[in-house]
Order: sequence, then C-alpha cells, then structure tokens
Amino acid sequence: MAANSIAERDFIRSLYRQASGGRGPLRLGIGDDCAILRPPKGIEIVVTTDFSLENKHFRRDWHPPQSAGHRCLARGLSDLAAMGAKPLAAFLSIAVPKGLEKAYLNGFLRGFMALAKAHSVPLAGGDTAAAPGDELLADITLLGTIPQGKALLRSGAKAGDGIYVTGRLGAAAAELEQLAANATHFKAAKPSEIHPHLFPQPRLAVGQALLKRKLATAAIDISDGLSVDLLHLCEESKLDAEIETATLPLGATLMQALHGGEDYELLFTASRPVPKKLAGVPITRIGTMLPRAGRSPRMSLLDEKGKRNLLKPQGWEHQL
Repeated sequence: MAANSIAERDFIRSLYRQASGGRGPLRLGIGDDCAILRPPKGIEIVVTTDFSLENKHFRRDWHPPQSAGHRCLARGLSDLAAMGAKPLAAFLSIAVPKGLEKAYLNGFLRGFMALAKAHSVPLAGGDTAAAPGDELLADITLLGTIPQGKALLRSGAKAGDGIYVTGRLGAAAAELEQLAANATHFKAAKPSEIHPHLFPQPRLAVGQALLKRKLATAAIDISDGLSVDLLHLCEESKLDAEIETATLPLGATLMQALHGGEDYELLFTASRPVPKKLAGVPITRIGTMLPRAGRSPRMSLLDEKGKRNLLKPQGWEHQL
C-alpha cells in the first residue's frame, strides 16, 4: 500500500490504537505475525468470511464511510447470529485504491470499530494492500464460539414447525431505494438512529437466546431476501414451506418484505411456541414447514382469503 496516499504503517498504527488488546479468549492480537486465541473448553469454533466490494455492496457516493465500515462487520456478525454463536474475534483485510481520501478510510474504520465495541468483538488482525483498481475492497473474517454440537443449522427443521422472523421485513430495501433517490439526505446518518440499510443491527442476542433456550430447530439470516433464504432452509431441511401473507411484519411493501435483501433479520423454525419478544426484539410467526410434496422444495403464499400461490425466490442471487 506504499504507493497510495495513505501509508500502510500509519494505517496499521491507527488500527492498533482502536483495536481491543489481548483479553479473554484472545491472548494476542494486532502487533505480531499471528493472533493467538485460547478457545474455552467444550466449545466449537465457527468461522464466516464475507467481502464488501465498492459499487457492489456499497457506494462511496451513497454510503457515509461509517455506514460502509459498519455494514462490513454486520454482514459477518449476522452469520454468527444465525448459528447462535458468540463472537470470538474479527480479522479485517482492506485493499485501498490509490487516491482514496484518508477521511473516508478513517470513517470506515470508525464505523467498523463502533459496531465491534457494541458487541465486544476484538479486532485480532488482518491485512492491507493496494487495490488493483479504483474501488475499495474489504474482507471480513469472523470467528465465533458455540457449545459443542449445538450450532443452529439450516437442516434441522421438521414438518409442522412454525416459521418465525425477527423484527420487520423490507425496511432495508426501502431505505436503499430512498438512498438511490437522494443520497445527500443520508450523509449525516448515525448508527444511533434507525437506518435498516445503512446501519443494520445483527441479531446476536436473539440467536444466542434461541440456542440457550433450545427454541429453534433451524435458522438462517435474511441477507438475500426472505424468498431466497427460506428456499435455502427448505432445501437443507428437505421440506416445503407455507407463508401466511397477513402475518408478515411489514417494514415496507409486501414485495420488498418478500424479496428485498439485507434485512439481516433471523429466519428460524421452532417446534413449540416462541415468545413474542426475545432479547427485546419482536418475534413473529409467519408460516409453517410442510412435508415435501415434490422433487424440489416448494414455497407458497396463503393470502387473507385462503388462496394459495407459488412463492418464487426473487431476492439477491450471487453471480460469479
């Protein structure tokens, strides 16, 4: 990164100042060739990694730098939440384009570290490099802990299980539309305010409560849209699903609730009733898992009049 206007050494110093030091399971963090972790006895380590690519996952002219950094970490934390895991450590690697303003990179880091602090996630290391083009690239790797053999998986749902979601659906897609229409309106947005797209809140406490209380039989986070992520759960559990339209907790239009991505809410199944709130977050039953009726899992929508329609996945599909 020496060819850039932002010196690598200065950036690493900035990371070191803001990162949490060695504590708890993290014996040694930033400052050496490797981090050293001390996993507690009787637990398993879960690992997730996710890219944040400029002009694909965020835009510099739309997203305030704090939002871009926050969202980078939130993506991985939401994956941990879906498995009921507790964060153990984060590793952040950034490829910085030539000419990137130092203020934007510092803002990115502040947004990242603010969310990390809120969830007690130590930044244990990472890497820096010069980007090959003119776009900022970031990769987050997160480690979490979970009691041995207890992780919430996508494959545990059973026929007759209720289908539940946290929070409201579609609000992130709605805010993204507003952002595209008038990005200047959101330049002063803060994580302390309600901004479901700019500052999504990973449901870590809910995931951990589901695990501890043995409520969920299967779980996934809604990052690609309800219709796509429900299909993933159906495929892994080899079941069908019926969603009752009238029960959906709408944060926007019905189409945005069904197909809008990046809500980062939890979608889970349960064989017994679930409280209407967990960890202060509203929980809504939206449907039922059904026995498999065909060669591939099918999803249906049941409207207020009892009419059943096929639900096709129309959310985010990753293209390679």
